[in-house]
Amino acid sequence: MAWDAKKPRIHVFIGTSDTHVYDKLGKTKEEVLEMVKEFVSYAKEKCYDIEFSLEDATRTDKVYACKVIDEAIKAGAITINIPDTVGYTSPDEFRAFIIYLKENSNLNKVNISVHCHNDLGLATANSMSVILAGVTQVECTINGIDERAGNTALEEVVANLDTKKEYYNAKTNINTKMIYEASLLVSSITGSSVQHNKPIVGANAFKHEAGIHQAGVLKNKKTYEIMDPKRYGIYVDSMVIGVHSGKHVIIDKMKKLGFDPDNYDVESITFDIKEFFKTSKTIEDSDIISIINNNKIKKNTKRLD
Repeated sequence: MAWDAKKPRIHVFIGTSDTHVYDKLGKTKEEVLEMVKEFVSYAKEKCYDIEFSLEDATRTDKVYACKVIDEAIKAGAITINIPDTVGYTSPDEFRAFIIYLKENSNLNKVNISVHCHNDLGLATANSMSVILAGVTQVECTINGIDERAGNTALEEVVANLDTKKEYYNAKTNINTKMIYEASLLVSSITGSSVQHNKPIVGANAFKHEAGIHQAGVLKNKKTYEIMDPKRYGIYVDSMVIGVHSGKHVIIDKMKKLGFDPDNYDVESITFDIKEFFKTSKTIEDSDIISIINNNKIKKNTKRLD
């Protein structure tokens, strides 16, 4: 509820699946329809902008869902939210459900919203699939935080729409360059760290360690990067020196550290850096500098192993 906001809205919801109607609420479907009419009508007296949600919509009988939607719209709802409350649906299934509701109720006359949970790891995929079916509002959270496995991640939705503009033909007014900063802030406030391989905002999202990938990116970033990290407020060196790195990235790193690779045996330095990882999980610039300096005398010499 945001009754006192600059743009006030009241969000009313009630469970509509059999499990919610009978087991949680202890009501009949007819009683729930009356409750929808009563609650939405009352909210409409207080505020023009009313959003109504059919909680557990994706496990709700679709014929009954249409009746609920029409009752809510008749009572004054201008946005209807179709939540996948327990992360139960799949992209094709969800899209077909939205299309059915549009064809068999007055859903087309209002704003269509979705609210997906990530219990089966499909929250973002489900949300993106129904944008193609005409959904105009996607409820999501920064870093995908929320109950259980979380919600649709805002940064993932924004990046999808931003990267594949022509495919989705939809946009937001979100300042993409503030996404990473917002992610860090939410992580700090909640005390919930973001997993390293999390899309867009994870520590490894734009990093490359494999030699083949690094060589490709050094020639043309588009070989392995479909997004520019700077567009999302991420300013990091995407090249990670690791056990799988090849000499191309070592040469690039040496230049960044102020060394001329032509004056050194790069293959020897690459070998020693890989050896370093046998006793350490990470490597700092100071370690690389030390390895380079130790190898200076090995220029034009052949390692005997």
